[in-house]
Amino acid sequence: MRILFAGTPEFAAVALHRLILAGHTLCGVLTQPDRPAGRGLKLQASAVKILALQHHIAVEQPRSLRLDGKYPEDATAAQKFLQEVQADVMVVAAYGLILPQWVLDMPRLGCLNIHASLLPRWRGAAPIHRAIEAGDAQTGVVIMQMDAGLDTGDMLLTQQIEIAPQDTTASLHDKLADLGGALIVQTLADAQAHKLVPTPQPADGITYAHKIEKHEAALDWRLNAQQLAQRVRAFNPFPVATFHANGEVIKVWNAYAAADTDIEPTTNVGGTVLSADDSGIRVACGVGVLCITELQKAGGKRLPVAEFLRGFDIAVGSVCQGTAP
Repeated sequence: MRILFAGTPEFAAVALHRLILAGHTLCGVLTQPDRPAGRGLKLQASAVKILALQHHIAVEQPRSLRLDGKYPEDATAAQKFLQEVQADVMVVAAYGLILPQWVLDMPRLGCLNIHASLLPRWRGAAPIHRAIEAGDAQTGVVIMQMDAGLDTGDMLLTQQIEIAPQDTTASLHDKLADLGGALIVQTLADAQAHKLVPTPQPADGITYAHKIEKHEAALDWRLNAQQLAQRVRAFNPFPVATFHANGEVIKVWNAYAAADTDIEPTTNVGGTVLSADDSGIRVACGVGVLCITELQKAGGKRLPVAEFLRGFDIAVGSVCQGTAP
């Protein structure tokens, strides 16, 4: 099949690579414009663009696809590009731009989206983060026939996986990226064999995975320990959970809610350091105790707690601040 691919980050690049390996003709790629990145803020191409150029696939990088929007010249150039490539289908994965109706209508088989949740739960921008933050036991990938709504189209193929207790957004992302690549290849094979059966999404169970904002990183010690542990895992690798101690911002990369049998009753306010040793920094929460096992101070490296405490003193009885003191 002649495939036009639209995607930007590594999650999308995994799917693009699987499509290339499957022998489809990738007739073009849409991806976000190069962005400043790193300490030098040099322009950096997306993971999808890098892969596409390695395989000599034509790339278009419009700032918008709205013909009546802020960048009509970009949208017009993209429209010409789509008309020229004459794709059978457009595959979309974490592209980052809204597709107007003229885009949805152009490919013969429409546009198929690789979505990293069990729709209709976690429609929107950050389904992997929000599933972990909410403490979901399962997630998965849905291949969806796109329509004008926000992740509202008919489901074509779905597969569920378990969320492991230790999964972070980074580890779950990699599992779902691999699954998404496999499912889109299967979906296209089923399309060619006329085996696809579109299924409308259920009307119940709709939730929205709002974009992750940096201000969410600050740990709110009024929450219970399990909620905070889920946030730590959800915000790894971005934006990374934080608290303030000794006037410095400390990033928390790994933590867990201490088991009830390991906790002595305490009346300490949330954020109070109950103990700090090589096995972890235990902090009182609204309910329960959070045990922090991997940290990073500004300008430093991610360190296991034992190494971190050799260079940073956190006094028992001190109170960690979730936001700047």
